[in-house]
Parts: sequence; C-alpha cells; structure tokens
Amino acid sequence: MNVDIWSDIACPWCFIGKRRFEKALAEFPHKDDVTVTWHSFQLDPSLPEHYDGTELEYLSQRKGMPADRVAQMFEQVTQVAAGEGLAYDFSTIVVANSFSAHELLHLAKARGTEGAADAVKEALLSAHFEQGKDIGSREVLVEVGAAAGLAEADIAAALDAGTYRDAVHADIREAQMLGIQGVPFFVFDRKYGVSGAQPSELFAQALDTAWRESNPLVMVNASADAGEGRGTAGTGTTGTGAGTGTTGTGGAADDGLNGEVCGPDGC
Repeated sequence: MNVDIWSDIACPWCFIGKRRFEKALAEFPHKDDVTVTWHSFQLDPSLPEHYDGTELEYLSQRKGMPADRVAQMFEQVTQVAAGEGLAYDFSTIVVANSFSAHELLHLAKARGTEGAADAVKEALLSAHFEQGKDIGSREVLVEVGAAAGLAEADIAAALDAGTYRDAVHADIREAQMLGIQGVPFFVFDRKYGVSGAQPSELFAQALDTAWRESNPLVMVNASADAGEGRGTAGTGTTGTGAGTGTTGTGGAADDGLNGEVCGPDGC
C-alpha cells in the first residue's frame, strides 16, 4: 500500500502531522507493506532566499495580524507540538525559502538508501523548528544530506545544477491537480485523502480502510463434493468481523452442518 504525503518544510503542522501519522503507522499490523513517499509543497514560493526579519514579523506582515495575536498562535502551536514530543522554538526560526530544501529531499529519494528521504525530511523540519537553522543555507543542506548518507559532492552538484527543480515543480503541479490547497495532506493508495495534522486515530482508520479495499478477503467455500471440501476462510485481519473459520472438512457422511458460524445474534 502506498501513502503519498505533501508537505512543506516551513510548516509547523506538517511536523506535527508527521508525528501523528508515524504513531498510527507504527501500530498498523501491515506497516512493513506500506510505502511512504514525501512530496514537495510550498506555502510561500514568493519568499526570498533570505528574509531580513523574524518569524513573528514575517507572519504578522503576511497574514495582516497584530504581533501579539501571532505570538499567541505560536504559543498554542508550541504546546500542541510538545504533546507530540517536539520542542518548537519560534523565537529562533530563520525565515527562508524552502525550495532548495525540497530539491535535497528529491535527491534523497533518487539517490539515497531506503529511509534516506524520511531522514532528510525529519532533519529539515527539526532544523527549522527546533534548532533555529537556516534551511535555505547550502551549509545546512549539505550537513543534513550527509547525515542521511548522501555524498557531499552529489548534494552540491545537484543544487548547483538544479537537477531536481523540475521534480519539485511537478510535485506542486500534482498537488494542484488533486485539489490540495493546504498541507500536510495525506493520500492513501491514490483514493483516500486526509487533510491536516489529524489525530493518530484518524490516520489509523485511513490506513485500515485503504488496506481492506486493496486487500479484500477472499472466502474459500467447501467443495460440492463433501469428501474433498477442505479450506480455511479469512483470519479477520481485514476487519470484516467474521473472525477465523474453517470451511467443511468433509467426512464420510454430510450432516448439513458444515460451515456454520456464530454471530452477534447467536449461533
């Protein structure tokens, strides 16, 4: 099963949503059969490479909100993040355009080992919201990429040449085609969408729903010939409520009771 996630680096709810999704995935019985793919999205592509001001000043100006209102919002988001084990520090955030960071993410997807893209995504979010690092800085991007197993020379070459610029733009166009207007946004098997940093329980429900649809339970019925009818029905892991049952094991005589089940209303 595939889960595609659109998010930005400079998005506080994207980090929170990542944690909540990860919690649901960790408890999902089929987690080893789930492939997670990170996709790029920019909340403010017009942002210059380096903004000469604080995060509070930037958001206050962009949203047209009083500074004290923005500060209150920061406090609320920080408390929610803390509940997910994240230590946000809005006072040290370096406001920067996230495009180059998205290029690094695509390099990790294309050239890294298994899990490299997730490691890069995690490190970039932490660098921005917890460590006060400049995610637009070449030095920081090389540091993050190298820690995820990428060669420093490959990182520098890809960023210099703009190797993955088209891939970033393609992700953004695809998001537009899907009608995605905000992030984080989670797409399960290209059929079910979840918008926002929803509770882990909702992500668990989405995983289960998508899994059951792509892996339907196939019933095995007893053979018409009672002497040959041997088979095992589903185990109930798909949430059908049928439990575990065994179909007819045909003996010499057929008493007509093979395949009987018990349900909520009795046997």
